[in-house]
Amino acid sequence: MLHRSHQPADYQCPFCELVQGLPFSQDNLCAPTDLIYQTELVAAIMACDGFGNYGGHAMIIPTAHLEALYDLDDATGAAIMKETKRVALAMKLAWNPEGTSTRQHNEPAGNQHVWHYHQHVFPRYHDDQLYQQLRHRVSVEDRARKAQELRRALFSPEHPEPLQASDLVR
Repeated sequence: MLHRSHQPADYQCPFCELVQGLPFSQDNLCAPTDLIYQTELVAAIMACDGFGNYGGHAMIIPTAHLEALYDLDDATGAAIMKETKRVALAMKLAWNPEGTSTRQHNEPAGNQHVWHYHQHVFPRYHDDQLYQQLRHRVSVEDRARKAQELRRALFSPEHPEPLQASDLVR
């Protein structure tokens, strides 16, 4: 094995609790309304933290408990990238950001804080200060509203097929 696990022996994974419909542990910051959608291999969820001047970004996670990038099998890795693209396109339709960014962290030195792989998908704006790490909590109500907006963009009657870049107005 190329890496060792960093999760504590008694770790209660907040993402597994969410996607498996388990009771939430005391420290779980997720809410049931954070789940945007789920496939067999991955789920799209709202993040509980916002950065800079804007709140509300999504994360793509495997439905299986896989701690880091190193643990992903090829099918799950491909599914994560496919859904990352879909969510980024949905953000463009739902929120009209000036751009999007993705990022992912592994191990403590890589700034990983939850011991379940997660790919962040951010709507971007010129003044968002994303990389200044001005992290703040986003309310459950705001996250639920934004999850619903993304669901509408992803699964609207105008877009019965998976979103493609050609669906965006240029």
